Amino acid sequence: MKKTTLIIGAGGVGRVVVHKCVQNAEVFGRIILASRTLSRCEEIKSELPNADIETRAVDADNTEALIALIESIDTDIVINVALPYQDLAIMDACIATQTPYLDTANYEHPDEAKFEYKLQWERDEAFKKAGIMALLGSGFDPGVTNVFCAYAQKHYFDTIETIDILDCNAGDHGYAFATNFNPEINLREVSAKGRYWEEGRWIETEPMEIKMVWDYPEVGKKDSYLLYHEEMESLVKHIKGLQRIRFFMTFGESYLMHMKSLENVGMLGIQEVEHKGMKIVPIEFLKTLLPDPASLGSRTKGKTNIGIVATGIKDGSKKSIYIYQVSDHERCFAEVNSQAVSYTTGVPAMIGAKLMLEGKWSGNGVYNMEEFDPDFFMDELNKQGLPWQIKEL
Repeated sequence: MKKTTLIIGAGGVGRVVVHKCVQNAEVFGRIILASRTLSRCEEIKSELPNADIETRAVDADNTEALIALIESIDTDIVINVALPYQDLAIMDACIATQTPYLDTANYEHPDEAKFEYKLQWERDEAFKKAGIMALLGSGFDPGVTNVFCAYAQKHYFDTIETIDILDCNAGDHGYAFATNFNPEINLREVSAKGRYWEEGRWIETEPMEIKMVWDYPEVGKKDSYLLYHEEMESLVKHIKGLQRIRFFMTFGESYLMHMKSLENVGMLGIQEVEHKGMKIVPIEFLKTLLPDPASLGSRTKGKTNIGIVATGIKDGSKKSIYIYQVSDHERCFAEVNSQAVSYTTGVPAMIGAKLMLEGKWSGNGVYNMEEFDPDFFMDELNKQGLPWQIKEL
């Protein structure tokens, strides 16, 4: 029987997910693409004129509207690539309709610069009672990086002691300042205090306080700054013997200078301010001034390199390995009309949903990526456009 796949969100990542689902149409079948802005859905549909795609308008903040949409199309899975603020509404709609769920980023409260899995994990019992599965964070980081850790644990170590997650985007889009994904999410994440886990506790740092230089294969040496990132929250629960985990991301001097200036004048604020008798949120206004991340694909050149360095014990001896994936912005755009940041998030979303529909990853409840056998996912990465490498250090 032909499957039906509902994709919620028609930004850069949504575009990639649709293209890759169409490439795997024997698994995903009929595709329904839904967003608040129907014209974005229609634009993506027009890029694939021979595919079985339908479009719908839906407010992803409205659980009742989502329930009505899901019931009207009788979908087999919901792939959530909308805003992280909308995760809970979409999860609740899936519980009500007994529909499997997948997302790429954990929940963020719209009025608080904080992201955590707590409220999503609290829905575990509800998903179990509904007899369905929720897969959280099936992007790249979180997502592929979690799977890299699980793969290292399964094949290379008896115990992993330390993990460093290393995220490099060496792409050049030609703008003085722009973000490669939703500006609200990107700028809140980068300007927040850093945090890493060591010896059983979280240690907080000032934004960009800790820097190291890493030599990224096919890219070169880049300044890399410690941030807090959501996959660490689940990995400390599931990687046995872990003593420390950190996350580093590359930033150029121009990006940091612009971001700090905007922060200093209050443009990264998430609380309402009054302007000429109207209430506006500064970061939302800034978003309207910045280039749409979905428009950057045709301009961006260069590569991304995202991976993990794991150190631990195997057969009594200490060892370190580096698992990483390199993507080229121009190659990604040639395939799916999106740059590599969207590509490296959208392809893993499709892979996670594919494994769920095929029954290779299954269960009732709420799961993170590293809780499943990583081999299926690692094989699909090589097949679906994200080939990876392993080096012993």
